[in-house]
Amino acid sequence: MIFNLNPLWGFLPLLLYIILMLMGKDMNVSVLLCVILGAVLNGESIMGFANTIKNSLGSFCAMIGFIIVLGSGLAEVLSRTRVAHNLVYTVVSRFKLKNKKMAILISMATSTLMVSLLGTLAGSNAIIAPILIPIVASVGLTPSTLGVILHGAGATGLYIGPFVPPVVTIMGLTKITYGSFMMNAGIPLAIIVWGSTFFMACWTQRRTEGKETYAETDKEATSFVPDERCKRATWVFLIVMAIMIVYGLYIGAGASYAILVMMAASIIVGMVGGLSLKDSLTTMITGGSKMFWMFFMFVLFDPFLNYVSASGAFNAVAELMKPLIDVGGKVAFLMLSAAVGVFGISGTGVAQAQITHELFLPMVNSMNIEMAIWSLIVLVACQITFFVTPTVDMVGQMGLARSKNIKAMLANGWVLTIITFGYVLVRAILYTM
Repeated sequence: MIFNLNPLWGFLPLLLYIILMLMGKDMNVSVLLCVILGAVLNGESIMGFANTIKNSLGSFCAMIGFIIVLGSGLAEVLSRTRVAHNLVYTVVSRFKLKNKKMAILISMATSTLMVSLLGTLAGSNAIIAPILIPIVASVGLTPSTLGVILHGAGATGLYIGPFVPPVVTIMGLTKITYGSFMMNAGIPLAIIVWGSTFFMACWTQRRTEGKETYAETDKEATSFVPDERCKRATWVFLIVMAIMIVYGLYIGAGASYAILVMMAASIIVGMVGGLSLKDSLTTMITGGSKMFWMFFMFVLFDPFLNYVSASGAFNAVAELMKPLIDVGGKVAFLMLSAAVGVFGISGTGVAQAQITHELFLPMVNSMNIEMAIWSLIVLVACQITFFVTPTVDMVGQMGLARSKNIKAMLANGWVLTIITFGYVLVRAILYTM
């Protein structure tokens, strides 16, 4: 640290990042400013800074950013070949909507499925919303209800998909298997969020029915009907994903395997869906280009965190927290870590996971906390944030559902947040017994 500053000054870039995120500033600009501030505080030279950026291109953060880019590319291919539309159409047409609860369940299942396959909440729901709206409108679901569904059920897909960014990130950070992650983190949180969302969607429907409705034109049946090529491409997509997921689990593939899965699925499905090899690649690249800003941010994110770590700030916090941990033990530490992640750190889910992990890792190691339960804490820390305040994700799903009822969204968010922290407390107590 310059001027022999106290290591806690190393948190200045992180504090700046949190403030800028809360102010709604551009993510890339915010991270760039934080990287520069971190370099200055650590007395980094100009060439040293250049080499740091170069090395970050091969970092875990950059790989996650690239996976996000490829996920966006796959979504573009599935949209252009109409495979994504057919998946929604197939799920919905298989079931006869006899009542509103069934419509809620089918809509939730569709949103969860698409997000778990495509790895993006906004992108997946943007594809299915125009297809779902005429269907749910025909049975009387309100825009407020669909907004709750898209946010809660869609987010659940980010906890269980084997190649979605949050899952890949946490598995990479904790070095645990997909099976271990699912048993200790993914499935428990998915059950909580899914259950809360279903209950709150039914509650919202009762409170808004008769007060709001979709327009009559929205209640007309969707005109989408898949042709034979679309059906064939859909089957190929499902088979390719199934084979590659099973093989990946069998060989214990790491995060880098997701890159191969995304590329292979995009090219194969594109060609079966009527695109040439060149068009498949071009479509994938076009779709991926929409998320290049995310890749750029993650390239910068690695040096940002490394500069904070190099300052000794993380170790300094561990020392300051020791008196509290001595009193409350592992239970207090796990609860505090989750709370800090949810209420104290802002940004994208993957970024929050990385920050939470790096911030508390010294204490995790010193207290010999198993990575299995730590994966739950990191998942809660990086995902529940988007339910407690009107974040972009929350407002975005409202827009897709054509809802203006922010109260219904926040009600679901706070209910599932309270339940989640209750579960974390119970899980932490059982872990220490």
